[in-house]
Formats: sequence, C-alpha cells, structure tokens
Amino acid sequence: MTISLMPLPYAQDALEPHISSKTLEIHHGAHHKTYVDKLNAAIEGTENAGKSVEEITKSASGPLFNNAAQTYNHGFYWMSLSPEKTAPSESLAAAITNDFGSMDALLEALANEAVNHFASGWAWLVVDAGKLKVISTHDAATAITSDVNPLLTIDVWEHAYYIDQMNKRPAYVKAVLENLINWKFASDNFDRGTAWTYPA
Repeated sequence: MTISLMPLPYAQDALEPHISSKTLEIHHGAHHKTYVDKLNAAIEGTENAGKSVEEITKSASGPLFNNAAQTYNHGFYWMSLSPEKTAPSESLAAAITNDFGSMDALLEALANEAVNHFASGWAWLVVDAGKLKVISTHDAATAITSDVNPLLTIDVWEHAYYIDQMNKRPAYVKAVLENLINWKFASDNFDRGTAWTYPA
C-alpha cells in the first residue's frame, strides 16, 4: 500500500492573510510531499509495506521514523487549522476551564510553548492521564509515541512561517492561535478519546 500525500482540508489560499498560499504551496506541496515520498521509498519491499503511518512511526527509528512521523505530524497540523472560526465542544470547554482556568490561560500556555521551543519542533495540546496538558516535541518527534492523546498541534519549524513572517515566530503563533485553530478537530479528538488517524 502506497502512503498518500493527504490533500489539504481547505483551499490553498483559505488561510490567508494569516498563512499565505505560497507558504502552503511549499509547506504542503514540497516539504510534506518529500516526507511522504521518502517514506514510500523506504518501505517498498519491506515488512513495513502495507502498514499504516502510525504503525511505522511507533516502531521505527532513524530516517524511517523521521519521515513517518513528519508525514503524520504534518497531516495533524493541517487538520489543526481552519479558515473558519470554531469553538470547543461543551466537554472540551469544560476541561479547558477545569485544567487551565480559562481559554485565555490555555492560549497563553500554547503560545509560550510554541514561541519558546528551541529550534524546530511542534507544540501540542494533549490529554495526559485524563488532564489537558501543553507539551512540545523536538524535530520530527510526535505526540503519538507517548501515552497521550493529541488534540491539536502547531508547527514551529521555520518553513511553517518564514515566507510570511521571516524570523518572527511569535507573530506566526499569535496569528494561528487567534484566527486559525480548529477547535472542532480538537473537540472530536477529545470526545473520541483516541488519536487522529492519517488517511490511507
């Protein structure tokens, strides 16, 4: 089974002016596609052929892990964004209030994690042992290899924002958190209680 480059869940220009069409053209059409292409080349004719992205990610190491995890992480990131304003479900909203005190406090925690993460990586909102928690992972590392349920992620590799914001990561993170977070996706992950699955 060949692993596909999942399509964006919205038009390439749908996130403008916060994330440009040019950024998505390169980020999705070049960076994400390269991870998928390298993953398919690496698993062809091996015991990993026919396995899901998640199965490969959880069992692999080295370059195979990097390409599988980045395939997954990017798909999760596209789903974490929405051109339309969304809101958490009642259950997720209650958990946010219970575990962070308020939505503003959660957004501040996500912003701090994303902005202050050193070098490349990902900021995540996850459920850990029944509690909402903000974490980050380095480089290609992904939340699905830990005993947590990821709800949303923010890509803080420079290619996610350099065309639009140059080196101003805080401006990119602010734009994402204030305008683009897909709370419906996060709520679906929270209410389902299991991690999102990369489309076959």
